[in-house]
Amino acid sequence: MTISPQEDVIRCEGIWKIFGQKSQKAMEAIRCEGLSKKDIRERFDCVVGVQDATFSVRRGEIFCIMGLSGSGKSTLIRHINRLIEPTAGAVIIEGQNVNAMNPRDLRALRAQRIGMVFQNMALMPHRTVRENVAFALEVRGLPEDKRNAVAAQAIEAVDLTGWEKKYPDELSGGMQQRVGLARAIAADPTILLMDEPFSALDPLIRKQLQTKFMELSAELHKTTLFITHDLDEAIRIGDRIAIMKDGVLVQIGTPEQIVTEPADDYVAEFVGGISKLDLVTAARIMQPLAQYNQSHGAGDVTAWPVAGPGDKLNTLVDLAVGSEHPILIKADGAAVGVVTRRALLRGIQGREDQSQPQAEAV
Repeated sequence: MTISPQEDVIRCEGIWKIFGQKSQKAMEAIRCEGLSKKDIRERFDCVVGVQDATFSVRRGEIFCIMGLSGSGKSTLIRHINRLIEPTAGAVIIEGQNVNAMNPRDLRALRAQRIGMVFQNMALMPHRTVRENVAFALEVRGLPEDKRNAVAAQAIEAVDLTGWEKKYPDELSGGMQQRVGLARAIAADPTILLMDEPFSALDPLIRKQLQTKFMELSAELHKTTLFITHDLDEAIRIGDRIAIMKDGVLVQIGTPEQIVTEPADDYVAEFVGGISKLDLVTAARIMQPLAQYNQSHGAGDVTAWPVAGPGDKLNTLVDLAVGSEHPILIKADGAAVGVVTRRALLRGIQGREDQSQPQAEAV
């Protein structure tokens, strides 16, 4: 089956997971009465993991699911390769219903189409780096020379060339994480499931691995579901972010949407300390050129600094500091809007300038 670049690779439709013998009754009680997790535990002796989660992940996208401990994010990701059976709902992978797969097809899905990278890499201590990376290929029955060649490419991709013959206990924590990532890459899966893979690392090593992962993702065009409890990490690497609370997907959007348009007080509290400088674009805060000209008159703009609709606030700040004029926003060579100093300051504050109409995103 051929999937177009814009088509969803992963689709979750109404996923519920309630642990306990009365899970079906508990689910109906939530649907009909809106009971809380605490109510469900007290009345039915059940634990709510995921409530009616529906979302999709596009080909090549890094889709981050974030939330605090106990929010249900790790439970949700384990439904993708059916390590957990849902109480209700369906997981669709490239048009195939994972819940309907027989054991043989499910094993093939896990072995060939989905790679997993977790916080605990579970590297085999008696195997070298090369042997750990090539393990999935060995299970598939590939000849030693072929699997070693593939493993060498994966090892090079994560900058571990020269460490092939070392054992896990000879590596740092960050290097062990790279081995785990290389092992997943070597299997050449369509999908990567990553459950807080960098959370136990020091901040500097963590940032380095985030950068390496983003580079590899762009180069290899992998579709990734990435679990994290760190909003900074989600914003840095995610194309879109889903925020979970008590098993519910509270909001799904781009990093800019999540930060500038929080769906409720819970999300607003999460994003309250996040800098807008690397997130908010000119398209969000600019005033349409025609409307600006109506109130200010059409003047000579040749001396104005120029930016694009996708340029971020930090770029606009640099332009504003070096000029006394507003910033002219051009798209495809045509002037489409203006960013005034007032609008720029409001954008940095995370507030729209209500005194002037805003342009639609370009």
